Amino acid sequence: MGTLVCLHAHPDDECISTGGTMRRAADEGHRVVLVVATNGEFGEVPDDLGDGETLADRRRAETEASAQALGIARVVMLDYRDSGMTGWAGNTDPESFHQADVDAAARRVADILTEERADVFTHYDWHGTYGHPDHVKVHVVGTRAAEMVEHPMRTMQATSNRDAMVAMITAARESGVAMGSPDEDSDDDFDPGGPADDGNPFGEPEEVLTLCVDVTDRSAAKRASMRCHRSQITDSSFFLEMPDEVFAMAFGREWFIEADRTPPHRDGWIFE
Repeated sequence: MGTLVCLHAHPDDECISTGGTMRRAADEGHRVVLVVATNGEFGEVPDDLGDGETLADRRRAETEASAQALGIARVVMLDYRDSGMTGWAGNTDPESFHQADVDAAARRVADILTEERADVFTHYDWHGTYGHPDHVKVHVVGTRAAEMVEHPMRTMQATSNRDAMVAMITAARESGVAMGSPDEDSDDDFDPGGPADDGNPFGEPEEVLTLCVDVTDRSAAKRASMRCHRSQITDSSFFLEMPDEVFAMAFGREWFIEADRTPPHRDGWIFE
């Protein structure tokens, strides 16, 4: 059996883009390791924090619960501070992930990859799917960490298929199904082709993708993982209010750009 290591930016990021892949890998007997760069201090603060409990404490506990839902064997928190969205004051915090020295952060990740003897390593595409500074930094740090590893390892960038999302949303709206924004504070309809946090469109066009992993039969595990992050993803969220069949259609495929492959994409598996 092999070992899969996934690098993500914040607690709860593991759910959508690689949740099904991690659950499938665990179900097949592979070891799955989750590395989370930040503590997510800029997330929504719930009303029920206990005395002395911080949002970072709560999100760490939620991530551990999510790990159980996804079959993750080990969670490593790098404990950088959340940088916030593009242009926020947190971007300049010297303790933030955005400000972290690339080689120093990459060495920490590379040490985990080496310790775990990772066979497959995932991080994000060039703009972190939607341009959040911490997501972009995951790509930069992940790319550098992969260069530091001396043993054979497959590296791939987790992303979203923009073309498939546009087609799905268009079809849903034509059928009278509402497709709101994943941002719970926004009343706008979600437009993957519109500007995201860094001004670029969401995800990547299908023409640059190399691998599609069908995780439709792990959709329930992905939703269970989301429900563990109660402070950030409520039952009335865009993700959890969808009917099960709509959720499976929207999030039942996970997309990657592999370092050792070229387009067009194929339907397959990360351990092939």
